[in-house]
Amino acid sequence: MMNLIDTHTHLDNPKFDNDREAVIERAQAAGVTKLLNVGFNRETIPTTIALAEKYPFIYAIVGWHPVDAIEMREGDLEWIEELTAHPKVVAVGEIGLDYHWDTSPKDVQQRVFREQIRLARKVGKPIVIHNRDAHEDVVRILREEKAEEVGGVMHCFSGSWETARKCLDMNFYISFGGPVTFKNARVPKEVLAKVPLDRLLIETDSPYLAPDPYRGKRNESAYVTLVAQAAAEITGKSKEEITILTTENATNCFRLK
Repeated sequence: MMNLIDTHTHLDNPKFDNDREAVIERAQAAGVTKLLNVGFNRETIPTTIALAEKYPFIYAIVGWHPVDAIEMREGDLEWIEELTAHPKVVAVGEIGLDYHWDTSPKDVQQRVFREQIRLARKVGKPIVIHNRDAHEDVVRILREEKAEEVGGVMHCFSGSWETARKCLDMNFYISFGGPVTFKNARVPKEVLAKVPLDRLLIETDSPYLAPDPYRGKRNESAYVTLVAQAAAEITGKSKEEITILTTENATNCFRLK
C-alpha cells in the first residue's frame, strides 16, 4: 500500500461541494494518507481549519495569497499568527508574489509577503511560496527577510534550475504538481531531474492543474499518484522509492507526526 502525502490541496473549494467525501475516499483508496489543505484568504482560512479539525489526516496551512494582498485588513496578520498555534496548522502559506494576475499592486504584494515571512520566523513555522512570473523578486525578498531560518516549500515550481538552486540554498524544498506530467513540460522535467531527492515534494494543487490524462478537468488528491509516477520516470527511481522519499521529505518539512 502506498503512503503518499498531497502537500498542497484546496479541498474546501466549492468545486468539491457535491462530492467532497467521495473525493477524500478516493484519495485514501489511492494510498494518500495525509492531505495538507491551504487556506489563503478571509474566506478559505476558516474552511481549511474546519477540515483539519474534522479529519485527523488533514492538516492546515494558513496565510494570505498575493492575489488577495490588497484585501488584507488591520488585524488579519494577527489572526494568522494566532492560528499558527493551532495543533493542526503546520505552515504559513501560500504566500509570495503573483505578477500574472493584476489584482494587487506589486508594492502591496511585497509588503504582505515580507510581513508573513517575518511572522513565520517569529512563530517558527515553514512557509509555502506562491511564485508566478516573479522569480527575481521572490528570491530577493526571501534572502532579505532571512527566510532560510524557517525554510519551506516552493509550491508547484515552474521556474528555472537557476532559481531552484537559489531556493535550495535557502533551505527550501521544491514541489511539483500536475504540470510536470504534461508532454510539453520540458523545463519542469529538467529541473525535477536535478533536484536533490531529499528536497523533492509532490502535490496536486487540486482542484487546479490536473495531471495527464485528466488535464483540463477538476484535479483531486488521488491524482498525486500520477505526479509520483512522473517523478519516478524522470529520476529513474521506482514509484515506491519516490513515494517513500517524498513522504519522508514532507514529514520532515512540516514536522508531521
